[in-house]
Amino acid sequence: MKNLRIVFMGTPEFAVAGLQKLLEQQYTIAGVITAPDRPAGRGQKLQESAVKQFALSHNLKVLQPTNLKDPSFLEELKSLNANLQIVVAFRMLPEAVWKMPEYGTFNLHASLLPDYRGAAPINWAIINGETETGVTTFFIDEKIDTGAILLQEKTKIEPDEDAGSLHDRLMHLGSKLIVETVKQIEAGTARTQKQADHKELNTAYKLNRDNTRIDWDKPAETIYNLIRGLSPYPVAWTLFTNGDDNGQQLKIYKASLEEARENDQKQIGKLIANGDKLYVPLENARLMLEEIQLPGKRRMPVKDLLNGFSFSEKAKVI
Repeated sequence: MKNLRIVFMGTPEFAVAGLQKLLEQQYTIAGVITAPDRPAGRGQKLQESAVKQFALSHNLKVLQPTNLKDPSFLEELKSLNANLQIVVAFRMLPEAVWKMPEYGTFNLHASLLPDYRGAAPINWAIINGETETGVTTFFIDEKIDTGAILLQEKTKIEPDEDAGSLHDRLMHLGSKLIVETVKQIEAGTARTQKQADHKELNTAYKLNRDNTRIDWDKPAETIYNLIRGLSPYPVAWTLFTNGDDNGQQLKIYKASLEEARENDQKQIGKLIANGDKLYVPLENARLMLEEIQLPGKRRMPVKDLLNGFSFSEKAKVI
C-alpha cells in the first residue's frame, strides 16, 4: 500500500464534494489549490471560492496562485511533498505542475470521455438530447481532457432533467469515483485505458451569449433541450417584442412541451398569454413557459408574473 499525500485542486461547489469525501476517508490532504478571491455581487466584495471556504473550515493549507508557472508557486507546491494530485473543475495545468507528483495527477470530468471534452459537459449532454452521461477519472497530459482513463461511472439523464439537478447528481457520483480511483492508486491496482478518438465525438464548447440564445427555427425538442441544458445557469434566452418595441430580453428557466392545438399553425412564434399560462406555438408542438425572467424583474413562475404584467396580442419571440 502506498502512503499518499494529496494536493487537491478545484474551485466551485462541484469540487467540494470530492474533497469532503477524501477527508471522510481520512486521506492526508497536504494542500488545496484554488482560484484567487474575486469581486462579486453589487458591492463587488471579494468572494472566496467554495473550495477555499470548505478547506479553511477544515484547517487545510490553501494556495491561490494567479500564475501556475510562477517559480515561487512551483517551489511552494513542491514543498508540500505531495505524491498525488487531484483536479476537479480547476483550470489547465502547466506540465511543471501535473508532472510533479510521483503517482501523477488525475482529473475528474463530468462526462463519459472521450465524449464532451471541454468546459461545459453537463450542459451539452442535455442540450444534445443525450439519455446517458457519467463521470470519468483520467491522468492529465499536455492536452485538454485527453489523458488515459482510469475509471468511469454511467448514469441516466431523465427526460425532464435540467442541468442543475444533473450537476448535483454527477457531483456526488464523481466524489465516489474520486475515492475509488485513489484507493486503486493506493493499492497499486490502477489500470488505464487510452481514449479512443473518432470523428463523431461531441464537444462541450464554452457557453456564450450566442450559443445560449434560442433559435426558434429549430425543432421543438431541440428548443426544449436547450432550455433544460442551460437551467439554472447560464439560462437560455431570447428577444421578444410586445408589439411596440424593438425587442426585450426574456430568460427561460423552465418550460414543457404540449401537443399543438388546431389554431397553433397560424400563430407560430407568437407569445400568447391565456389565463395564467404563457406559451409559444411551434411547428408540431406548443412550448409552455413555466419559469421566466423579464428585464428588471426577478426569476418567477409565469402565473405570478401574469398577475402584474400584460403581453399584448402582438407579442412574439424574435
